Amino acid sequence: MPITPDTKNWTWVLYRPCPECGFDAAAAAFDDVPDLLRDSADQWQGILADPAAVQRPDDATWSPLEYGAHVRDLCRVYRTRLGLMLENDGVGFADWDQDATAVAERYAEQDPAVVVAELGAEAESTAAAFAAVGPGQLARRGLRSDGSAFTVDSLARYFIHDALHHLWDVRPPGGRPRGGRAPTTPCRPGPPPPPPPGPRRPAPRPPGGRTSRYNRLLAVAPAGGGDFQDAVAAEPPAEHQRRDDDHQGGDGPGAHR
Repeated sequence: MPITPDTKNWTWVLYRPCPECGFDAAAAAFDDVPDLLRDSADQWQGILADPAAVQRPDDATWSPLEYGAHVRDLCRVYRTRLGLMLENDGVGFADWDQDATAVAERYAEQDPAVVVAELGAEAESTAAAFAAVGPGQLARRGLRSDGSAFTVDSLARYFIHDALHHLWDVRPPGGRPRGGRAPTTPCRPGPPPPPPPGPRRPAPRPPGGRTSRYNRLLAVAPAGGGDFQDAVAAEPPAEHQRRDDDHQGGDGPGAHR
């Protein structure tokens, strides 16, 4: 059954933490994105291995399988957009209708084992593409059809919020059923956001390892540590509504949360 999307512009997530998943894109550094994406792809392995991954919790919510297929395609779309921006500063993006794609590609009928393998491959290719960006390329710009402007830096942070939020969407019991969507407080965008911030780079990392991953980037992260799933599972559910900015020419978090 097709799901009726909302139509909202969610570029504000670049400037304040998401009240649902807690991810703070403004606090994320560009160089964090590849490892965050790889880590999130690893978590989909267990999610899509669950036999219940094919089940929708209700008629208005995607199953974990459908979310996984969406994240796979999200990686491909944003890798393509990154390439366009690197080739042509100020390029315009073609629209991507997430809901039409889900129906046309029959996300709900795809094989979870195939989807998780493809998701892993797409995530790795996209992580590598962002990792290959040089410091002098971070300010290159791209334009969405609704006029929203992104730099390579802000595109990466907008994208990684979208990808990570879908792990919150399918988080296991403790907040709500896996694959389901918690009722939360409506978060209505305020005034138009300011121009995209300039490129940012992280502070030097300790030798021999990744960054602290999700914890320092999540407003809901446990004080004692834990990964993204730990943080979002610990967050009590709140009231909210479904959201989407895809049909205003963007591809934000989507209509199925």
